[in-house]
Amino acid sequence: MFEAAELGQKLTKAQYDAELARLRPALLEAHFALKDTKVPVIVIVSGADGAGKGEVVHRLNEWLDPRGVDTQAFWQTSDEERERPRWWRFWRSLPARGRVGILFGSWYSEPIIRRVYGEIKASKLDTEMDRVAFFEKMLADDGAVIVKLWFHLSKKAQRRRLKDLESDPKTHWRVLPSDWKHFKLYDKFTEVSERALRRTDAGHAPWHLIEAADRRFRELTAGKLLLQAIERKLRELEKAKAVSAAVPPPKPARVRTKAGITILDHVNLTQRLTDQKYEAQLEKWQSRLTRLTWAAWEKKIASVALFEGWDAAGKGSAIRRVTAAMDPRLYRIVPIAAPTDEERARHYLWRFWRHLPRAGMTTIFDRSWYGRVLVERVEGFAREDEWKRSFLEINDFEEQMAESGIVVSKFWVHISKDEQLRRFKQREEIAFKRYKITAEDWRNREQWDAYKAAINDMVAHTSTEFAPWTLVAGNDKKFARVQIVKTLCQHLEAAL
Repeated sequence: MFEAAELGQKLTKAQYDAELARLRPALLEAHFALKDTKVPVIVIVSGADGAGKGEVVHRLNEWLDPRGVDTQAFWQTSDEERERPRWWRFWRSLPARGRVGILFGSWYSEPIIRRVYGEIKASKLDTEMDRVAFFEKMLADDGAVIVKLWFHLSKKAQRRRLKDLESDPKTHWRVLPSDWKHFKLYDKFTEVSERALRRTDAGHAPWHLIEAADRRFRELTAGKLLLQAIERKLRELEKAKAVSAAVPPPKPARVRTKAGITILDHVNLTQRLTDQKYEAQLEKWQSRLTRLTWAAWEKKIASVALFEGWDAAGKGSAIRRVTAAMDPRLYRIVPIAAPTDEERARHYLWRFWRHLPRAGMTTIFDRSWYGRVLVERVEGFAREDEWKRSFLEINDFEEQMAESGIVVSKFWVHISKDEQLRRFKQREEIAFKRYKITAEDWRNREQWDAYKAAINDMVAHTSTEFAPWTLVAGNDKKFARVQIVKTLCQHLEAAL
């Protein structure tokens, strides 16, 4: 593979200056046009040590409008990053729509280095690259342009480059001890890198091999590839806009469907607790939860608990019973409403990744990423292809949490349609509860069957071994609260 990037390509200063005079204004024009779109551009800069990757990053920042560029360098991981899933640092660094994100180092670096040094097997490398491929496909499906640049040096060229940098007083600091250490493993790095690139080379995110021995050639080639990718996307958008103008797309319609028999129909809503049993059971499990959350803190085991359910199902009161048993320093509640402008500017999972807890802490989501396959599906805010692929995206998200040691607990609080009506009316009659009932709640109630069908699909596709759903019988709030606290205790006990 890398033989194609060892052809000795060079540019004279005159050639470079002439081509750069055409490239820079075109690149700026494309970058300005990009700002008015909903397209993020992700530029991955990877390759051999000493290949001038840092110089390329500086040059791209010089050629683009710096107000629309986010540059992220991935080197050593911080304590904050080590206490979360590996991909947390990458999700946080994704550019917003209309911006260019330059990633100096990326999700490729660590798996390749670990495989070269024998810390992981080839099968593990393949698994990591499959996750990379899935991640990049997810971003591309969401509209992102992904430009992957691999800067290659032959073994001879790399040795010469490192020696030249080391001998120059102005650049000797750029050669790290690890660079020479890696050089001794040049053949292994080449073998492992080829394997990684082959497994992640795709039409929506192709790899571009760039011969890096000549500074002018590598910089100009990188700029041209970025320009081509942006201009190609702009043409696609213009074409789609023209088609849309000729045939306006139909307005999203709210789903009307008959649910039939669903998994919710098998939840026994007659389960109840007397006041006496409720007090005894709640005290028992809350006391245990108190001890377990402190034990999890000591063992650095994080937890994520998410609550979904019908309007008026009692999610808020259940969360209060959970947090009553926890030290306020150990948890954080994240209420999920309509996304903000900042959140809409990125993939829908971005706002959830950023809230994942540090080791030993608990994050409680009052509603969650499942809005994608519930309200967005039923109300027509997401296209069918969008919410259908979200099942796999969500499973991957939760699997990464579980793999990193996070205890994932998912609750759907279920009530009958008659019970919901009773609670709605009660909220209207009681002054201090009136704020809880809105016109939107009544409107959602009309879509009961559509939501039942969506919930059935949600549970069928996302109740997994590493993140199973707990369907809570919520007609009796006392029973539901005890069931939830007890389940959290059981999940923590299993993890501990």
